[in-house]
Amino acid sequence: MNKAELIEKLAQKLGVQKKDAEKMVDTLLETIIETLKEGREVTLTGFGTFSAKERSARAGVNPLNPKERIQIPAVTIPKFKAGKTLKDALKG
Repeated sequence: MNKAELIEKLAQKLGVQKKDAEKMVDTLLETIIETLKEGREVTLTGFGTFSAKERSARAGVNPLNPKERIQIPAVTIPKFKAGKTLKDALKG
């Protein structure tokens, strides 16, 4: 399912216009991103937890020239940990 399909499904289930459902999805995603940028977690009980994790700088190898060493800079990456309800639903 892609974003457009999700929006259409939400609009049908909630009985709202697709435009309104799109605003809801966009606002949810923006809020999650803003919260993660602030260094906080977003927990949706039963579904899961979104967090930002710092990946430290490290040495790597240039894939085009395996003999050449490169320095990979530190970066912040998103992380998601599934909640119990989601895990149980997928177990069947």
